[in-house]
Amino acid sequence: MSEADPRQTAADCFRHAYELQMAGEFQQAIELYTRSIEAFATAEAYTFRGWTYSFLGDYDRAIAECLEAIKVDPEFGNPYNDIGAYLIEQEKWDEAIPWFKKATVAKRYEARCYPHFNLGRVYEHQHDWQKAKECYAQAYALDKRYVAALTGLRRLRAAFN
Repeated sequence: MSEADPRQTAADCFRHAYELQMAGEFQQAIELYTRSIEAFATAEAYTFRGWTYSFLGDYDRAIAECLEAIKVDPEFGNPYNDIGAYLIEQEKWDEAIPWFKKATVAKRYEARCYPHFNLGRVYEHQHDWQKAKECYAQAYALDKRYVAALTGLRRLRAAFN
């Protein structure tokens, strides 16, 4: 009898975990992300398990999961952005900046608009309006469907024109 392919088992657990997470079944999702990691550890599984912990308000655990993701694949951009976002949730705005900057240059990251937008949020919070506008503009340039970036850009342009 042949054993199941660990990568396939991990992928199946990950898909089911994501479905449960989106359905609000966070504890079950965490369990399945854990099974995915046990079968074959991926940066994605750690990152998404961290995201699930963030839904529960456990930002320290979420950050720890992202740090594990970075150990598995330092080129995966999502955990860098997510750490920054969790630091913002903890009101640690300044600490978030280097994480967003790392996300903007990560080799493997499909949604580069998010760290640029999040940097804009930090700079706006710090009243650095010019940097905030630049970040929102970059986020929007990367994804013209990203309405939040356009809204941030328009808000700052209107406030300072």
